[in-house]
Amino acid sequence: MRSDAHRYLVAYDVPCDRRRTRLAKVLSAYGDRIQYSVFVVDAARSKLVRLRDEVRGVIEQDEDSVLLCDLGLLAAVDGGIFSIIGRGRPLTGLDALIV
Repeated sequence: MRSDAHRYLVAYDVPCDRRRTRLAKVLSAYGDRIQYSVFVVDAARSKLVRLRDEVRGVIEQDEDSVLLCDLGLLAAVDGGIFSIIGRGRPLTGLDALIV
């Protein structure tokens, strides 16, 4: 695990099916899908820059919305940061960092 990596919550609202599918594929390469339009991404700054560039290449900025919320340093994230009611989805462990 990199000491500078942060955990991000990424949510989107994209009305076009084609762009929404493309965006989900991009985000799947970077993190874990926890809801239909919500992902958790663990990333160092350089990876986040690449992610933002890819997202900009997929969406229409006047029609679509993507929210990136910095949840803090990955090393400081504990298991209690998310509270799930109902069926949850597994997250990649803190000891794994996809590069």
